[in-house]
Amino acid sequence: MNRKFQIVSDSSSDMTKEYFEKNQIELVRLGFMLNDVNYCGEDGEEIDIREFYNLMRDGAMPTTYQVSIEVAKIHIRKYLEQGKDVLVIVFSGGLSGTASSFTVASRKLQEEFPDRKIEVVDSLCASMGEGLLLDYVVKKADTGASLEETKAYAEELKLHICHEFTVDDLFHLKRGGRVSSATAIMGTVLKIKPVLHVDDAGKLISVGKVMGRKKSIRELFATLCKMQSMEKGDPIFISHGDCADEVEYLVSLLKESFPDNPITVGYVGAVIGAHSGAGTIALFYKGKSRNCKE
Repeated sequence: MNRKFQIVSDSSSDMTKEYFEKNQIELVRLGFMLNDVNYCGEDGEEIDIREFYNLMRDGAMPTTYQVSIEVAKIHIRKYLEQGKDVLVIVFSGGLSGTASSFTVASRKLQEEFPDRKIEVVDSLCASMGEGLLLDYVVKKADTGASLEETKAYAEELKLHICHEFTVDDLFHLKRGGRVSSATAIMGTVLKIKPVLHVDDAGKLISVGKVMGRKKSIRELFATLCKMQSMEKGDPIFISHGDCADEVEYLVSLLKESFPDNPITVGYVGAVIGAHSGAGTIALFYKGKSRNCKE
């Protein structure tokens, strides 16, 4: 490792705690409320991710909250006090106010530490899309790139981190205002599965719908085949809302067509899963652009 600055990122990247520790990244944990209990965040209770999804299947409705300015300052300040510069890679500002909190926190801390550099990158990414961007950034930083070079790299790359989603339960999208009540009811009856992506503004939008679960998974794969710009060794990330068996079908398609691109599979964490629901499958990769209609 030849890193010249500290990297700070948040848990909505859905990367494992072990990944953060191995790569010496400061982890800022987002939190949520479920059945009147505070989970994760700075001082919340812990919950097993499978238990979380089982509770959602039973009808629980978690609510999430963003990182505050003061919490953001705590996670940056300790490195400034050590004489280190800081690069923050943060959850999409199109989906959360967390990016704004870090931006304000960095501005305030810059006044306090004028000799230090603090840069914040709104990833415009979510779940392991943010994780994929973070992974590329870590590798760039470890080449000895400067803070400015690494930030510029992240800013150029982030709109090439493609996010393709499908969900199993339309009612979670209805709750978030993504589809109407009528669409949710009719779609459930007819087994219509929406296909969504994260656009250039970092917002989750619907880009299509298909009949049946397996077809929706094939649609994710087909979009990757059309839009990908991966080189040999570029990673592919998949996150899921507690539906590992169904993910195996997607993995088999990818391994057959892209044997030189390593695949990492993980859970959609509780903060993202609170909005997408159990049964979500999300695919992330480096692409030509995020405009899957090209």
